[in-house]
Amino acid sequence: MDKRVSLWEIFLVFAKIGAFTIGGGYAMIPLIQAEMGRRGWISEDELPDIVALSQSAPGVMAVNISIFAGHKLRGLKGSLAATLGSILPSFLIILAIAIFFTAFKDNPWVERAFKGIRPVVISLIAVPMVNMARKSCKNVWHWALAVVSLLLVAFLNVSPIYIILCVLVVGFSVTYYRIKGDSRSSRE
Repeated sequence: MDKRVSLWEIFLVFAKIGAFTIGGGYAMIPLIQAEMGRRGWISEDELPDIVALSQSAPGVMAVNISIFAGHKLRGLKGSLAATLGSILPSFLIILAIAIFFTAFKDNPWVERAFKGIRPVVISLIAVPMVNMARKSCKNVWHWALAVVSLLLVAFLNVSPIYIILCVLVVGFSVTYYRIKGDSRSSRE
């Protein structure tokens, strides 16, 4: 943990990220990578781990990313500062929308603006996922597993839980047989 990073600075960085994130947790990833990477708070290798932990934990991914990133910087207090920073802008924006949007919701300009935002959100989500895949998939088997998982989830509606369980079983089995094979060869 880097004690030199102030809680106020963590709060402000995550408030900036929270204010400009449209589309949820995945859309936060490029902003977190840019803001935290520029400050030297996180390495390129740490971001996929934080994203994986955030996806694994129950709750909203944006909040989970804030919790894990803040904890890396300053422990529990850092988690609280980052979480409050990322939640507060969204809360205030939703509050303003709830107060003022009802008068404009049927406006064709507003409808078109929201339809125009959709492709941008998709690209904000796709770009960091592709970048993480390029860094994480180091051989043909990793790429094959990523593509097969994507196809199973996207087109066959297979639950990611089943895919994770299958990969865990296969991973433990391969590791077990490799260790067993290494111990046989070392005895010979």
